[in-house]
Amino acid sequence: MDMLSQDRAMSRFYLDYSATTPVLPEIIDAMRPYWGDTFGNPASAHWTGRKARQALEDAREQIAALLGAYPDELIFTSGATEANNLAIFGLADDMPGHVISSAIEHPCVIGALDQLAARGFEIEHLPVNREGLVEFATLPESIRPDTRLVSAMRVNHETGAVQNVPKVERYRVHCDAAQAVGKIPVQFHAMNVTAMTISAHKIHGPKGIGALLLRRGVKLRPMFFGGHQQQGHRPGTEPVALAVGMAKSVEIAVRNLESNTRQVHKIRERFLSGLSPAAPMCVNGPSDIAWAVPHIINVSFPGCRADALLMALDLAGVSCSTGSACSSGSLLPSPVLKAMGVPDEVLRSAMRFSFSHLTSDSEIDEAAERIVSTVRRLRDHGGN
Repeated sequence: MDMLSQDRAMSRFYLDYSATTPVLPEIIDAMRPYWGDTFGNPASAHWTGRKARQALEDAREQIAALLGAYPDELIFTSGATEANNLAIFGLADDMPGHVISSAIEHPCVIGALDQLAARGFEIEHLPVNREGLVEFATLPESIRPDTRLVSAMRVNHETGAVQNVPKVERYRVHCDAAQAVGKIPVQFHAMNVTAMTISAHKIHGPKGIGALLLRRGVKLRPMFFGGHQQQGHRPGTEPVALAVGMAKSVEIAVRNLESNTRQVHKIRERFLSGLSPAAPMCVNGPSDIAWAVPHIINVSFPGCRADALLMALDLAGVSCSTGSACSSGSLLPSPVLKAMGVPDEVLRSAMRFSFSHLTSDSEIDEAAERIVSTVRRLRDHGGN
């Protein structure tokens, strides 16, 4: 094997940006001072603490302004999973009642709802159509006097389907927007929801931090106790460096949203074109790209088992997934695609590929070529 062939064989291609993203250099630079000289606890009253507090509150104000919220409506958390749990348990109340959601929510939402069900709550799932869109037209018929909460995501983590979360007067609505920020415009007040979840590491920010936006005046039962921080909603020492990094990541994502989305749309089309020799295949999700973000695409390759294809692609140097990172260790078929009612052969051969504006044309071309080659080889061996 010549040197060029060796370099080509050793190269790896990351197509799993919905799982997580690399932290941009300018975000690392923004965080660096708060791991060094400005290391104070933001709850301390002395000058070191006050300097850290100023950075923390600046970050809070910046994120809130970019997402159409007030600073005192933003609660920093350890990530979207904690924020979703805080919203669901904090807004549902102690007395068991009725909660409305869908079967295509992220595992951290489904898991929280399962816990509510174990406590006596009735969980109702709105229907989902074949394209992965929740049929919110049925929502008015589902709302009851004992409805405690409606929880619905903005962008689906497996298909990229953009959900038209409705405004529901007099009822609490929680929206998981972790996959929406940086992909579509997100404005908290304009959405008219009660609470909204966001995450930093989905938009090239640091892992370990997310936030819950909570409307002013809404009572939220905390999950943790023993501190005064963040109005008691989420006590504990705030991670200043991570908050600064999150603010920078939101700023960059919002500022470059239109240009990055155009770039990713081109990447998506190029990728699909490159996969065409792997037919038969099908895209799972909205047929109209206006109802999906281009950053996420779910493709089934009938005749290939998804778990076998995932491992084979990893060996071929292509990183992708069979679903969300929080459930990708499971060998069970995707609950999202199952809720969509796709045929069994489509359900069991589905892969999720997700992109960033950082993905180059050459990377997409080579990755698509390796996927086609791997699919053909597996089919020749009965899909295994």
